[in-house]
Amino acid sequence: MKIFYAVQATGNGHISRAMELLPHLEKLGTVDIFLSGSNSTLAIDAPVKYRSQGLSLFYKCDGGLDYWKIMRSFSPLQLRKEVQQLPVEKYDLVLNDFEYITAAACAKKGIPSINFGHQASFMSDQTPRPEHKNRIGEWVLKNYAKATDYAGLHFEKYDDFIFTPVIKQAILDAEPKDENYITVYLPSYCEPQLTAAFAPLQESRFQIFSRESSTTRESGNIRFIPVDKQLFNKSLVNCSGIITGGGFETPAEALHLGKKILTIPIRGQYEQQCNAAALERLGIDALQKLEELTPDFFYHWINGKQSLRLDYSHTVRELMEYLCATINSPAEKHPLPLASNLAGIEE
Repeated sequence: MKIFYAVQATGNGHISRAMELLPHLEKLGTVDIFLSGSNSTLAIDAPVKYRSQGLSLFYKCDGGLDYWKIMRSFSPLQLRKEVQQLPVEKYDLVLNDFEYITAAACAKKGIPSINFGHQASFMSDQTPRPEHKNRIGEWVLKNYAKATDYAGLHFEKYDDFIFTPVIKQAILDAEPKDENYITVYLPSYCEPQLTAAFAPLQESRFQIFSRESSTTRESGNIRFIPVDKQLFNKSLVNCSGIITGGGFETPAEALHLGKKILTIPIRGQYEQQCNAAALERLGIDALQKLEELTPDFFYHWINGKQSLRLDYSHTVRELMEYLCATINSPAEKHPLPLASNLAGIEE
């Protein structure tokens, strides 16, 4: 079986998830990766067959999107050319982790595909939304990467095609500790804004992962660290709590480890507002902007209510079984014997 796996590179979570699933997908057949987007900070540790600038997101330093930079990187003619040339028809299975070019190519050529990943969960109206829905945001989530089948991921199983998060093996194997510091990952803020927010909280130590840092350095009660998978895993496993955006993978890993979480969703990114609503439903605190992080609020958060711990260790096997069942129904060119192909996946 030949598998086409489209990976969105507008954020690190998509790449992290792809690296975790790739060995399991390779049990089913040959996997060719299409990497689309240009502003992730994690390298993909696998051969990439196809690349594209795609539709990338860029951030200012104030917690919001840089719409001018996003528009400058947008090339409709190039996208149209790539849609026409992307050879999705040569594959037995197309997996699409919220990538527009792949979805458009499959639609144009009549090729079935599976929209797989966190954004696919928003095809269900049972997935949490903020109190005030955004019509444009809803349209994007449901139409940006349309497919013939869906396999969603979210913090809870809100619907029958939604699964709990895919957690990195390094996190699954870890023994969480509390070494009395706070991990911070807020990529839509720059170091001056982060320093202004966390330097006054002198009673606490912070490990801040910064897209502007190329080396680790100390500044008072703050340690700035470059975005690196191993360094981030270590920091998350040993922290007292994490302050992060409204993404999906990082809060999911923190939930699995039982860490305290404070989420500050990126302004203008509706999906992150939805994720914050889902986390609040679980009893997790959310702020609208970093400026709301006052000393009183921070110390109430870190010293207050107990953290929540959820077990996400069985997701991969359940997800692969679902994908295989989807592939084999009603009839495909290469039916997959579930028992033999999934035998190597640990419970």
